Amino acid sequence: MAVAIVLLTVFGVLLAAGGVAGWPDPAANEQAIGEVSRWCERVSGGLIREPLNTAGNLAFVIAGLVMFAVLARDTGKGRRVTNPFIGNQGIALLYAGAATFLGPGSMLMHASHTFVGAWLDNLSMVIYILVPVVYNLALLGRWRARTFVLVYVTTVVLYAAGFWFLGADLGINFELFRVCIPLWIISEVLVRFWSPRVRWASGLVGFAVALAFGITPWTMITHPDEYWWVLLFWLPAVLAKGPVPVRRRYTPWFWAGLASFLAAFYIWNLGKDGTSFCEPDGLLQGHAVWHALSALATWCFFLFLRTQRFAPPDAEPSEEQPADDAPVAVEPAESD
Repeated sequence: MAVAIVLLTVFGVLLAAGGVAGWPDPAANEQAIGEVSRWCERVSGGLIREPLNTAGNLAFVIAGLVMFAVLARDTGKGRRVTNPFIGNQGIALLYAGAATFLGPGSMLMHASHTFVGAWLDNLSMVIYILVPVVYNLALLGRWRARTFVLVYVTTVVLYAAGFWFLGADLGINFELFRVCIPLWIISEVLVRFWSPRVRWASGLVGFAVALAFGITPWTMITHPDEYWWVLLFWLPAVLAKGPVPVRRRYTPWFWAGLASFLAAFYIWNLGKDGTSFCEPDGLLQGHAVWHALSALATWCFFLFLRTQRFAPPDAEPSEEQPADDAPVAVEPAESD
């Protein structure tokens, strides 16, 4: 947690210095000073281009620091647990760090309106969502820990380079964060309801997820050039090797996180420039609310992942298990 606070302090100083020195030219898709931004708030000529939307990202920082505090408390108790999202364990720290990083990533974008800010904003979202997605794929595919690290790091690096040189869609109509949302839900379905029939039907869940975000199956099917990536809906099924000896409690935290994120998404759209709810000079900005509710979602999902227990398929989750009774981290079979 101390490291996170130091890094956040350094970022805050650099952000302030950037504003004082004067931000570089804005990205081509950003509005001029005095105009209404894409996210409704009027662009300021001061130190920060969108003060309220920038400040809204403090919610991610708060959520992430609370996660670190909870993990530190776990470690202080000296518990022996098999859940990798409890205590001073790599994936738990990665999740908390990624959730925290969502704040600075988005802050730079709203504060500067530069291409670098947009790049860091999108990168922070990918760094966060890949944690649960790749972890679920690791469980389904029986990956060893080093495979998890290799897939995660390689994906982040390739995305960072692709966005920098090719743009947000990587030049192939492929927005990774957008695709990872259905992949997360699909992989959750397989972790929870594994069967040979569910395995190959699981990809259809992706269409239901897309529909919740306003994209109909018909639109996706009739525009294969834009939505070719629906084929990835079956990626978890292809990688899966069988049922996963993991049990998670979905009520209340998974559903609370999902509801919070969906509410954030709808408020985000309601508050865009050009809508009746957009008040560029108002003290309450819909996009800032999107940040706050999304931060709440990361917290809820953190609590949800902490309910995970390795157990036989017919066993109920227990609070703790001896370390030799179940696999650790992402290795259902053996440790490195």
